[in-house]
Amino acid sequence: MLSPKKSLNILKKTNALLEGHFVLSSGLHSSKYIQCAKLLSYPNLADKICRSLAHKIKKRFKRFDLILAPAMGGIIIGYEIGKILKKETIFCERVNGRFTLRRGFRIKKKAKVLIIEDVITTGKSSMECVKLIKNSKAKLVGFASIIDRSTKKTLKIKKKIVSHLKINVPTYKKNKLPKDLKSIPITIPGSRNLK
Repeated sequence: MLSPKKSLNILKKTNALLEGHFVLSSGLHSSKYIQCAKLLSYPNLADKICRSLAHKIKKRFKRFDLILAPAMGGIIIGYEIGKILKKETIFCERVNGRFTLRRGFRIKKKAKVLIIEDVITTGKSSMECVKLIKNSKAKLVGFASIIDRSTKKTLKIKKKIVSHLKINVPTYKKNKLPKDLKSIPITIPGSRNLK
């Protein structure tokens, strides 16, 4: 198991933890952004974090059949955790702005499904995945992520989240930005609003 300090060092070393002025996919502004794609571009370092997360998942969720990962951020994480835990892993992707199962993927009726993401901020993507599980008449067992940066105020998920690392990053509404953040040019990362 990696310590939080070692994990933060890996995030910084891989430039997965960015600083600046970001507009998140939730519409909230932040001085920090976690770009797990940068971490995943170093498979040997990402493997250490994925193994640590897999260990936590195994302890928390004794039985599940399937991993569902939202595209784009969750695909590689889901794959890696599925490989480590020997679980079938599928992903959903946006079609006309809504998550859909494509490529022949399906969720079997009564399957126990774990949703895995790279970063959970508000849980909006995860909650969209829950609809796919319900529509398939399957059962949600829980949520897992490499990084949980949610707060009680912003989180839409009501079940417990298993994460490798909990990072507290303040977020702000556009009309309530601190003075120092207003002076930094805005970057809009993420893939939710791509056409």
